[in-house]
Parts: sequence; structure tokens; C-alpha cells
Amino acid sequence: MTVIAEARRVIRVEAEALATMADRIDDSFERAIDLILASAGRVIVSGMGKSGLVGQKIASTLASTGTPAFFLHPAEGIHGDLGMIMTGDVVIAISNSGETEEILRILPSIKRLGAHLIAMSGNPKSNLASSSDVFLDVSVAEEACPLGLAPTASTTATLAMGDALAVALLVKRGFKAEDFAIFHPGGSLGKKLILKVDDLMHRGADIPLVQEETLMKEALFEITAKGLGVTGVCDGDGALKGVITDGDLRRSLEKGFDILNRHAREIMKHGPLRIKRTELAAAALQIMEQRAITSLFVFDDDASSVPCGVIHLHDILKAGIA
Repeated sequence: MTVIAEARRVIRVEAEALATMADRIDDSFERAIDLILASAGRVIVSGMGKSGLVGQKIASTLASTGTPAFFLHPAEGIHGDLGMIMTGDVVIAISNSGETEEILRILPSIKRLGAHLIAMSGNPKSNLASSSDVFLDVSVAEEACPLGLAPTASTTATLAMGDALAVALLVKRGFKAEDFAIFHPGGSLGKKLILKVDDLMHRGADIPLVQEETLMKEALFEITAKGLGVTGVCDGDGALKGVITDGDLRRSLEKGFDILNRHAREIMKHGPLRIKRTELAAAALQIMEQRAITSLFVFDDDASSVPCGVIHLHDILKAGIA
């Protein structure tokens, strides 16, 4: 068998394991969700070995989607870390066999501490399953490992069950993108969800603006001085009527047009695109990408005609939004 054929076999085995598990989702899953939602405490995820690594990811996903959670290593638990568990917490214990020694050793203490137990196992007849308040079946027909030894399909199934819990809880809590941003303030993801146009725009004297009657040679100075490659063109009341970009100037000069002694209103593009200062900077980036432009003039609201700022593509990219 070629390596490509083997890789495809592994993917198919794991995909079949997930499809089969999806068909087994029943009232037990709903009871697990209700148990977590009713809890005044946290969710503590515990597992040993590969199950522990999967458990760390599950705890992280829960925490980032509105369910306070952390991972507890069972071996550390039996040496003092069980003090992290409080009455009212929910413990998700992961063991494919349901007989992992380190997991079984912490079960009596979990009960004495007044925490609830959700078992995630591939063995419904195990000691872990029988000790739990809710049992979630993550069994698989076979491992993708041809030796049947390395946890492969079973860890994929367990991870998917953890994702299913996290997403179902997210939906039940009415968790929104704004909430997600609170837990992800760093990186491009958090910035996309937090940074507004108002946070990045140029304002006041930094806004490149000229009057409709301004000569183009003076408009060129404004474009150059403000360094944004654009100037807005306003009427006597300050209302934005059009824009002129350095690209417009280059193209006109390349065609041999004598534009420097013409007025801005004769050269400007009418009906410039606009955006509100309260919009996400990511929305401004989307408009720029779709319309192949590098700047947008900013307004207080839809009714405003006088710009309060301008945002440039470089400002957005520099902020880490991409």
C-alpha cells in the first residue's frame, strides 16, 4: 500500500468514527449540557496521556467560548491539586478504556468535594462510566493505527465530542462575536473583533482635504503632505463631494493631460465610498479589498456629510488585521 493510500485510509476510518458517533448523540449529551449550564462553578477536564492532551484542548475551547474551564492532570490531582476542585464544579473525566488508574483514583475525592462527573469514554461498562452522573460514549469501531494500538480514531472522536459540548454551550448561552473578542484580545483574531475604525483613523488636521475650487497643483501638495495617497474634495460647507488619489494623478499625467492648473472638482471622482467610525476596522478592510482601494473617508453616522476622519489600508495592516 502506498503512503497516499494509507493516508486516505486513516482519514476515512476517522471520518467513519465521527459519523457513527454523531448518530449516537442522545439525551445523555443534553443532560451533560444542562449539568454544566446549571453549575455555579467551573468545568475541570482531566485525562491521562493522549486523553490528557485532548482534554487540554477541550478545556481551552470551553474557556474561550464562555464556559470557565481548566485542565487538571490526574497524577498531579492525587498529589494535592484536587484542591482546585470546588463544590458545584463539573469534572469531565476522559479515558478511552474507562479504567485509567490515575483517573479512577481521583473519582472518590471528586464525589466528596461535591462536584459532578461527566465521563467521556469508549467503554460504557467501565468503572468510570458507572461512577459518572452523565456518560458520553466516544467509542470507535477501530483505531486508524493498523496495529490497533496508537490512539487515533478514538482521540479524534473524543476531541470532536469536546467541540460539540463547547459549541452547544456557546449556542445555549447566546455567546456572540463580541463576547468571543473579550477572551481573544491578542492576535489578529482579537483585533478583527475589537478594533473599530475610530481606533485607527486619522483625524483633525491629519485628514487630507481640499476645496472644490482648489487648483490641482495645490491638491497635489495636500496629498503629498498628508502621506495617505489621497485627498477628499469638499464644498464650502465641508461636505465631502469627491476624492482624488495619487493614482488618479499618475494616470492623468501618463495620458498627457495638463491637470495641474485645473480645479479639484474637475478631476475628482464623485460619490466616494464611506464608512462609519463605529464600524469594525475589519469591515473597512473588506470594503477596500473588494473595491481595490486603499482608503476610506469616515463619518459619524449615515446622515453626516462632513468627514470626521480617514482610514488607510496601511493603518489596518499595521494594526495586525489581515
